[in-house]
This record gives sequence, C-alpha cells and structure tokens, in this order.
Amino acid sequence: MSRITHHITIANHKIVKNGELFFEADPALSLKDFLKASWKNLKVKYPKFYKMDEISKLGMLAAEVLLMDITYTDIAEEDIGVVLSNAHSTIATDINHWDSVSDDSAFFPSPAVFVYTLPNIMIGEICIKHKLKGENAFFISQHYGEALIKRHINLLMAQNKIQAAIGGWIDRSEKDYLAEIFWIKK
Repeated sequence: MSRITHHITIANHKIVKNGELFFEADPALSLKDFLKASWKNLKVKYPKFYKMDEISKLGMLAAEVLLMDITYTDIAEEDIGVVLSNAHSTIATDINHWDSVSDDSAFFPSPAVFVYTLPNIMIGEICIKHKLKGENAFFISQHYGEALIKRHINLLMAQNKIQAAIGGWIDRSEKDYLAEIFWIKK
C-alpha cells in the first residue's frame, strides 16, 4: 500500500506546497523570470539550473520544493523512482530548436537547445540533482491522469522495483505551464 505524503503545485506564478502558499511572484513577470526568482528564493547552489530549458527548470523547481522537507536517506537511491507526464512534451523548446535550424542563411543549431528536446531530460536533471537512481518513466497524455501515474508507481512498488517516487504532471506549452507533483511512499 502506498501513500502520498507531500504535494506541490506551481501555476499562475505561485508555488503551493501541501495546500499552503509557499512563494508568489508578480504575475507580470515572464515565466523565465518567475522561475529564476523562485529558484533564487530557495537559495539552492546549483548553477546548471540556469542553463536548462523552461520545462526542465519547472520540473527542477517543483522537485526541489517537494523534496526540501522530506527525509529519504533511509531509502536506497536505486529504490526511488520518478514517473511524470504532460500533454505538450517539449514543444516550447522544440520551437526554439526549429527556429535555429529553419533559416538556411542563419543556420546554427545549438546543442544546448537540442539536448532539451526530449522530456526524459527533465527527469534526468531531477535524478542527477537529487541522486535518484530508480525506475523512471515519462508519459505523454492529453490530460493529467493522476490515476495512471499512481497505477504505474504502484506496479513498480508491487514488483519491488521502487519504495518511493516523485510522480505527477509537469507541462509547458507555448502559452501556459503547470506543475503538480507528489511524493509517494510504499
């Protein structure tokens, strides 16, 4: 039997942690500036954050806030998984990459942009930062299906592949963003 113990939502330039407002920024800020201000507010020393695309930054920010009050040192790194989903994959980054390769006269594809054209990279960034080495999966779905995520996590737990996981939805389209993630433990 598994149980969700912590939950984070990031939307509308607000971070809500376990139902309580954790951080709020001016709604006039761009998403890029909101993510930067939120990260600086956490006072985390992880310079790689500033090189990431927006969806990876959103995922890193959500995971950082989620895990800051969770003690999971009693669980082996290999027993903590990450199962996430979204509707738009990496469309915002894909468009940036396309812009860099679509004009023959200014053709200059950037490996720094291209690397973020896979949603698995966001999971990889979270796992590297928090030293999580368990099973992970990323699903693309039209709508957030928390039941699907929980079912997959519970299956991994039933097979003794993981003991805990970060699960949820982290989405970034051209116009909007939303992160809803949770910590679930066996």
